[in-house]
Amino acid sequence: MSNRTFSTILNFLGFASILASIAIWFTQGGTEKSHEERSHGERFGIFVGLWAPTFFILANKFHETALDRGES
Repeated sequence: MSNRTFSTILNFLGFASILASIAIWFTQGGTEKSHEERSHGERFGIFVGLWAPTFFILANKFHETALDRGES
């Protein structure tokens, strides 16, 4: 797999983690649940959302490597 392809996959994973974070936050933080369950859902949604910057940073590094190697 080329660095360019891996960079694209990492960008996709970054956006997917943002969407997953929002979905988890809304679905696990419902009003019918206890305060403890709702708090856990909100924290888990934030945790998943924190993956996005890591994926984007790695994607940028792999993209720069691909450019340095002359991959198109």
